Amino acid sequence: MSGPLFPRWTNTVSRASAAALLAIPAIALGGLMAYVRSPFVTNQNRPIEQPIEFDHRHHAGDEQIDCRYCHFSVEKSPSAGIPSTTVCMSCHAQVWNKSPYLTLVRQAYFTDQPIPWVRVHNLPDFVYFNHAIHVAKGVGCVTCHGRVDQMAAIEQYQPLTMQWCLDCHRNPKPNLRPQEFITSMTWQPPEKHEEAAQLADSLAEQYDVHSRTSCTTCHR
Repeated sequence: MSGPLFPRWTNTVSRASAAALLAIPAIALGGLMAYVRSPFVTNQNRPIEQPIEFDHRHHAGDEQIDCRYCHFSVEKSPSAGIPSTTVCMSCHAQVWNKSPYLTLVRQAYFTDQPIPWVRVHNLPDFVYFNHAIHVAKGVGCVTCHGRVDQMAAIEQYQPLTMQWCLDCHRNPKPNLRPQEFITSMTWQPPEKHEEAAQLADSLAEQYDVHSRTSCTTCHR
């Protein structure tokens, strides 16, 4: 009688090959999903060079300037607004009015030209986002933008992915705060869980906040 056509060890090879054919696509898909959620794609914590060294730590932190002083349209418009040079010069016509750091600001003001700021938070064109409605419903600046009073230069703090948005839209209550603290960088809900939950329920009722997961909420 003749021996087996293939040696016994080929059985192990065939099983390992079958497992690899199944595992490789799964690993590749998992790796791709992890990559698109990584800061390399979401742009989180990526330093962006601006034409002017504007330090939020000084303006929002040391001087306690309210966010709405510069981002004047955040309560009434989809866009938070970029301060005009008139807003800048309302202070800097008297303060640091000869500083070389503000040369570009003075040039833009006297030539009536905008400062070429580089956009930091940039949603795709197919996503509709309205700053005013979020502020009106009690979502604070720090929830999305982080502690800007501790940033020398503004960086994207949150991933701004669809999953991140939906997590809040499914359960918005933990992210609500009283309107008088909407721009506060340090406000925190009560430490006791029961009190925090009671406040969240009260704010949701007061601001008429409900979960919103319909596609048309963000894609119009």
